[in-house]
Amino acid sequence: MTADRSITPRTTTRRRLIAGAALLPLLALAACGYGSDKKDTTTDTAATGSTSSKKLSASEVKIGYFANLTHGTALVGLAKNGPIRQALGSTTVKTSVFNAGPAEIEALNAGSIDIGWIGPSPSINGFVKSGGKSLKIISGSASGGVKLVVNPKKIKTLADVKGKKIATPQLGNTQDVAFLNWIADQGWKVDATTGKGDVSVVRTDNKITPDAYKAGSIDGAWVPEPTASKLVAEGAKVLLDESSLWDGGKFVITNVIVSQSFLKAHPDVVKAVLQGSVNTNVWINANSDKAKAIANQELATLSGKALKDEVIDPAWKSISFTDDPLASTLQTEADHAVKAGLLKKPDLSGIYDLSILNSVLKADGKTAISDAGLGS
Repeated sequence: MTADRSITPRTTTRRRLIAGAALLPLLALAACGYGSDKKDTTTDTAATGSTSSKKLSASEVKIGYFANLTHGTALVGLAKNGPIRQALGSTTVKTSVFNAGPAEIEALNAGSIDIGWIGPSPSINGFVKSGGKSLKIISGSASGGVKLVVNPKKIKTLADVKGKKIATPQLGNTQDVAFLNWIADQGWKVDATTGKGDVSVVRTDNKITPDAYKAGSIDGAWVPEPTASKLVAEGAKVLLDESSLWDGGKFVITNVIVSQSFLKAHPDVVKAVLQGSVNTNVWINANSDKAKAIANQELATLSGKALKDEVIDPAWKSISFTDDPLASTLQTEADHAVKAGLLKKPDLSGIYDLSILNSVLKADGKTAISDAGLGS
C-alpha cells in the first residue's frame, strides 16, 4: 500500500530523538520509574513492568494509533521509555498516526501496521468486510471522551440541533455512527451516506474541525477528545456527553486490534504489547497528572503544539482507561450501524481473542475479562 495522506509514519529512531527532546522537562519532574530519564527503568516494575530481556520472534512491530486523547494508552505507552516499548525489549517499534479508523483498517489489511489502537466501528467494519479473517480485537483501552459540542448562539437545546450543520470525523467512524443513531432516536431522518436530511452531517477531519467551527461552516460537532474541548475553548458548549447515553456511563471508544496473520506468527510479540498496554493503564490510573502531561507532550510532537490547560484538563477527566474492551457495548454499536444503514446485520462471532490479554491479567493477579460471547 502506498502511504496514505492521513498517515504519518515515523521510524523508531526518529521518534525517540524527537520525543526525547520534547519529554525532557517532564522527565526531570519524576524521581524514579516511568517518567524518569534514567537508562535503567526496570526498577519500578509496578509502574512499567520489567524490560524484556528475551528476544522476541519479530525484530520489528508496526503499531498504529490516533493523535487523540482517547488513544492515551498508546500515547503514553509508546513514549520514550514507555511501558509498551519496555515490554518489547529489543524489538523495533515503528508507528503510524491516523486521523480516522477506516484508513487504519486499510493499513492493517495492507500490512502497513500489525497492531492498532482504534475505535469500535472501524473494527467491526474491518472484521465483517473480510469475512472475519482480517483482525481480532485483543484488548480494551478507553471508554468515554466523546461529546456533542455546539455553538450556543445557534443551539440552546437538543431540539435545536435539527436543521443545523454538525461535524463528525469521517463517514462510518465511531462518532459518525453514534451521531446517526442519536439522530434516529430523535425521530429525524438523515441519509447516512450523503449526510443530508433533518440534520446536515458534515464529515470533517478532526484537525480542521476547530477552524471550520471558527469560520462558521459548522454549528457543532460530535467528536472525541481533545477536539471537543478545543471547540469549547473557542466558545462552544457541551450539549451532550455520549457517556450519558450508556448504561453505567461506559462504552468502548478505543480498543486494540491485531492482524490475524501477525497474531498467528508472533503471539509472543502480541503478548509483549499487551503486557505493556496493561502496565501503561495501571500507571496512567495511578499517575493521572503525569500521564496527562506525557500524553500532551506526545501530541505536541505529533502536531507541533501542546494543548492548553483549558483544553486538556476537562478532556482528560472525561476518559477512563481500561483493559476491558466492554464487549457488550460493541454489539450495541454494531446494531447502531445497522440501524443507520451503514452495515448489514453482522455476525461478530470470533471478533475477540482475549486469551493473551487474560493470560497477562492472570499473571498479574487480576480477574479475566469477558468477551460477551463474541470470542474465538
